[in-house]
Amino acid sequence: MAALCVSLPRTVVSCRGPGLGQLTGCHLATRLRSPWREPKGLEFNLRASKHLRVWTVCASLETRRNVESTRKGAPLLVEGATDGDAKWVAVPDIWRTAAVKYGERVALVDPHRDPPAELTFSQVEEAILNFAEGLRAAGIQPNQTVALFADNSYRWLIADQGILAAGAVNAVRGSRSSAEELLYIYSHSDSVALVIDNAELFKKLAPMLRESAKVKFVVLLWGDKQSIVSTNGSFLKDTPIHTFDEFVELGEGSRETSSEQVHEKIHSDDTATLVYTSGTTGKPKAVMLTHGNLLHQVINLWSVIQPSPGQRFLTILPPWHMYERSCEYFYLSRGVNHVYTSVKSLKEDLVLYKPDYFVAVPLVFDLLYNGVQKQLNAATGFRKTLAMALISISTKYMDAKRVAQGRDLASARKKQPIFTAAKEWLAAMVVMSILLPLHLITKLLVFKKIRATLTMGTAISGGGSLPTHVDKFFEMIGIPVLNGYGLTETSPVLSCRLPYNNILGSVGIPIPGTRVKIVDPETNRQLGPGIKGLVKASGPQIMKGYYKNEEATKKAIDPEGWFDTGDLGWIAPKMGIGCARRCGGVLILDGRAKDTIVLSTGENVEPTEIEEVMSQSSLIQNIVVLGQDQRRLGALVVANKDELYAAAKERMQAKGNTAEPSDADLRACIREELRTYGAGCSHSVATFEILYEPFTVENGFLTPTMKVRRDVVTAKYKEQVNALFK
Repeated sequence: MAALCVSLPRTVVSCRGPGLGQLTGCHLATRLRSPWREPKGLEFNLRASKHLRVWTVCASLETRRNVESTRKGAPLLVEGATDGDAKWVAVPDIWRTAAVKYGERVALVDPHRDPPAELTFSQVEEAILNFAEGLRAAGIQPNQTVALFADNSYRWLIADQGILAAGAVNAVRGSRSSAEELLYIYSHSDSVALVIDNAELFKKLAPMLRESAKVKFVVLLWGDKQSIVSTNGSFLKDTPIHTFDEFVELGEGSRETSSEQVHEKIHSDDTATLVYTSGTTGKPKAVMLTHGNLLHQVINLWSVIQPSPGQRFLTILPPWHMYERSCEYFYLSRGVNHVYTSVKSLKEDLVLYKPDYFVAVPLVFDLLYNGVQKQLNAATGFRKTLAMALISISTKYMDAKRVAQGRDLASARKKQPIFTAAKEWLAAMVVMSILLPLHLITKLLVFKKIRATLTMGTAISGGGSLPTHVDKFFEMIGIPVLNGYGLTETSPVLSCRLPYNNILGSVGIPIPGTRVKIVDPETNRQLGPGIKGLVKASGPQIMKGYYKNEEATKKAIDPEGWFDTGDLGWIAPKMGIGCARRCGGVLILDGRAKDTIVLSTGENVEPTEIEEVMSQSSLIQNIVVLGQDQRRLGALVVANKDELYAAAKERMQAKGNTAEPSDADLRACIREELRTYGAGCSHSVATFEILYEPFTVENGFLTPTMKVRRDVVTAKYKEQVNALFK
């Protein structure tokens, strides 16, 4: 460990020379001086890097305490932060800083709404303050909860930040959720008012709200409120209804007579938002995230990417998804122009707006990849043959390039002698030299046309595992995909791949202030590099807890502040030489310790709850729901053979058919059972395979406590599992 001590006015500059390149880290201790404060001592542990890094920090220890998480020993780091950033205590502080820095620059562009909108950073701050004051004028007190049920638009951001600026908490969800789920969230969160996307969604929710919830007022983000008043008069008799414009005007008028700005009184450990994890029984858990949790993301995502004011960010994900939400806050805090799009408009908007940054879940990248493949397959004759041959050559070139550069993750667990490492490096260099001319031709003839439609700078993927073939494809055509990792409970980013060391197959290194360790799932003993185990994390971004669920909170976070992610993984060993010499320290995910399924859309599904419901059918003996990193859920169904046969025969006889049931008839019975019993679940089983071998302790499919061994089942029926998702 090397120590470097410097004394600078307010900025610390550290540069790694060749002599420090082999160190695992460098400790920096500095005393920061300021004309208006006594010198204060701060210490940071910096990750060793060959790149020049500029760190600007606030000298005030009081400010530092204000932005610390409630977890001790986990300060908010401020790499890349400006003087204003370091003084942030509450999330709404971002907009005050942004308005000063970027004023008349365009902040938000929402082209597909009626009417389309374009707001500057100054206008965004004004709208947020007006919305916040509207809440106060309507009777909202600090720490009360306001439900925000809406989809991605600039008005969602204004409402979201307006609620926080008023010192209140928001409980968020999108319009695609069922009315039952939205009602549960409203009631469980103790919400006192409702901000909702449109009149249609409100009409769906209003009858249940009338019976079981208290609503001070309703704010309609889009549409005309007259249709609501005319059809729901009895419910709205004592409940004020405001359109978005009316509510902003209400706040603007109230601000003229009030000089107090509530968000200056917010503390970093105050709860900012309740985000409900996706459940299957209508009772998801509410994750409490604080202002400090969210600010950690806004400040420290700078360690991954360094956007410039005026660059463009294209957004497509639901705003209540923490991955999208944190990215929005971060990019806007850096003066980046934010453009809203949709799945329908994505291809056109990529060409029209040419975003510098594009954030999406794996499913979106998979759809873009499939679109390109469809175009390639539509070609005929020599053109198709040539294109496929050139792409195959470029794939081999990129594989060799990763080996030569030391980014071959497949070799990360192999200890290579110097001679072997040199031999593989030389072989890779030879392959690269031979294939380089053909790769350049491929870029000119094939990739240039693809890039004309996929016009994006840096792509960031999160919310699930990125398929290897999609990952390699985007790297090959020249669009780096930075794959990140995290959970709602971690605000969400724990780690991310870096542009200058993008290790495919990994989820990168922890962002500043974050600690990740691998432990034995049974003993909780910490494991060494290269050994697979349970991933645990700690840092300022770890949630405050689950709202009204202390038992679940204690189960998720241990007394030392380590959060159990439920994921299995390993950390790549550090190597001085070899094909994986640049892979050291990256995190690789390798399955789930918990049963939670994460779909490629980023949605979380608890399969055991679906299985319990489906097992109520007399035709189903056992069922295993699957779908990790897939678009939809599938299931292996162990049928009660006799009951299934009898039910199929009875069903056929009712239609006047006396023949013996066929396989198709048996499948039709199971399909009907899955549809009937799954009607109350928020996720349905889309595809299934029928098994007839019972699950028993003797054949290894059940534990002694009669729990299904999922790994044994999926290994045994690998072909059937693959068939589910073809």
